[in-house]
Amino acid sequence: MSEQVIAASTDSRSTGMRALLKEFWHYFSENRGAVIGMWFFLGVCLVALLADLIAPHGATAQYRDALLTPPVWQEGGDWRFLLGTDAVGRDMLSRLIHGSRYSLFVGCIVVVGAMAVGVTVGLVAGFVGGTVDTLIMRLMDIILSFPSLLLALVLVAILGPSLTNAMIAIAIVQQPHYVRLTRAAVLGERSKDYVTAARVAGVRPLRLMFHTILPNCMAPLIVQAALSFSTAILDAAALGFLGMGAQPPTPEWGTMLAEAREFILRAWWVVTLPGLAILLTVLAINLMGDGLRDALDPKLKRS
Repeated sequence: MSEQVIAASTDSRSTGMRALLKEFWHYFSENRGAVIGMWFFLGVCLVALLADLIAPHGATAQYRDALLTPPVWQEGGDWRFLLGTDAVGRDMLSRLIHGSRYSLFVGCIVVVGAMAVGVTVGLVAGFVGGTVDTLIMRLMDIILSFPSLLLALVLVAILGPSLTNAMIAIAIVQQPHYVRLTRAAVLGERSKDYVTAARVAGVRPLRLMFHTILPNCMAPLIVQAALSFSTAILDAAALGFLGMGAQPPTPEWGTMLAEAREFILRAWWVVTLPGLAILLTVLAINLMGDGLRDALDPKLKRS
């Protein structure tokens, strides 16, 4: 009898999960831009995973007989280098493909780091309240009072220019957004009946915060994570362009832009292609974030 009850419970859970996924896809797919952005982003992820297999040349391999070779469709192009080469003869296509790894890696690490710390601090601020809440929120207000890129630049200048330090700086800059969002969600949830019932049942504070309240605050956090991903890529590219992020010859898109500044007038592809890669990737992630907001925010769901 007990086995039948367990089986029925498992079936009902799987059915409920399928219904939730179906509802999510229904609202998400209504936003065509979000669907296009999702497929483009998945394509970038696939390219990053298979970079070693699909890149025609090494990311740092130099061909001294092909300096600043134009793309293949222009006069003087070479079929060995479909998108041309840079000032020291490195294949642009291969560097763009390998550069996608760095951009996605930065986005993942920054979002995970900022979200982990920000959500924990926001939970504590919203759940405990009082002086703790006031101190945390004033600290977040101080961080938010600085322009994000300027603060990241100052932090990297203190820590030293490198991709790792750039990721740490960007994660610190993005953390207040998660803190404020989590705190607001917790304040809305902690007075509800299911939280009161859990308190009466003797659930301990940590379990109440992380197992009872947090799962009901995840929808806005997922949307924020998607939008923060694109911001992290932009900030990393900006720091790389300023010489404070990834260092040459790392094929990071912002660093590629910095190396190509002096050739902007006579070798447009060296500057334009990394810029286009940043633009299209960030645009795709932002479109996907809009779709996630439409699908996960009950206020925006259309009946």
